[in-house]
Amino acid sequence: MDETAPQKGTVETAPQKGTVTQRAIEAVKAMIAEGRLEPGQRLPTERDLAARLGISRSSMREAIRALTVLGVLEARHGSGIYVTQLEAGDLLETFGVVADLSRGPRLVELLEVRRILESTATALAAARITPDQLAEVEKHLTAMNATDDPEEILAHDLAFHREIAAAAGNETMAAILEGLSSRTFRARVWRGYQEEGAFARTRREHAAIHRALVARDPEAARAAAAAHVGEVEEWLRTQLPT
Repeated sequence: MDETAPQKGTVETAPQKGTVTQRAIEAVKAMIAEGRLEPGQRLPTERDLAARLGISRSSMREAIRALTVLGVLEARHGSGIYVTQLEAGDLLETFGVVADLSRGPRLVELLEVRRILESTATALAAARITPDQLAEVEKHLTAMNATDDPEEILAHDLAFHREIAAAAGNETMAAILEGLSSRTFRARVWRGYQEEGAFARTRREHAAIHRALVARDPEAARAAAAAHVGEVEEWLRTQLPT
């Protein structure tokens, strides 16, 4: 029995087609995971893949399009479809959409996740950060302290945490944290802090993180980062409708 055929009493709609497309997506992912397709390698033609998987070319085309959006495949004009280098940052880029679009309690949940990962990354950075990386962190801290412009503070705040995540030496964790660091939400936080006169507090929090990195004290770094993101969580809770 053809698993894609419409069942009695149903209408043949997108879900059936989606099931075939999903099967194609999983098949291509399996080929990559098993080493039959390597990063940078050209995919077989759409026709060949469709025939190999026993599906229509239109379903295969949808699967390739979906994997391209996810950063697994890339189309090179006039050359074909290739497996990307499968860098964590590229694969997790769409993760940032969740942070940008989330509101209310869901955004609080994302901040809880960020608090866990940010504290871990900062602890790792305290043990692994190089002098050059530490100098970059300090540069952004100094720039943050030198202005009251929320847009300038936002740019240096993002860079401050990005440098720390990179110094942790875990590209996947850094990519997830980048996705959780919604610029839109952070801008809202900084504007809120400006209205509340809370710049001094958050500057102290950033300074505490920097001191722990300078001291190369992972546990102090973990605590300082957790406290910093925890303050943002508490601020957000005060903004939620009661």
